[in-house]
Amino acid sequence: MFSQGQITFGIVFAIAFIIAMIFSYRKDIKLHKYYYKNVWVVGLGVILAIILFATITFWLND
Repeated sequence: MFSQGQITFGIVFAIAFIIAMIFSYRKDIKLHKYYYKNVWVVGLGVILAIILFATITFWLND
């Protein structure tokens, strides 16, 4: 299906991409801590909204 060169390129590309992503994240970690310090509150709100809408939907369909 894939040639040996394509498989090698895919593996090398994936490893290089992962290393670049780790390096980029480590470089911006101070900004992430500053801008995204309360992001868990937004995530909790989204989850609660989904649960609320699902509960209302199931309750109205009974």
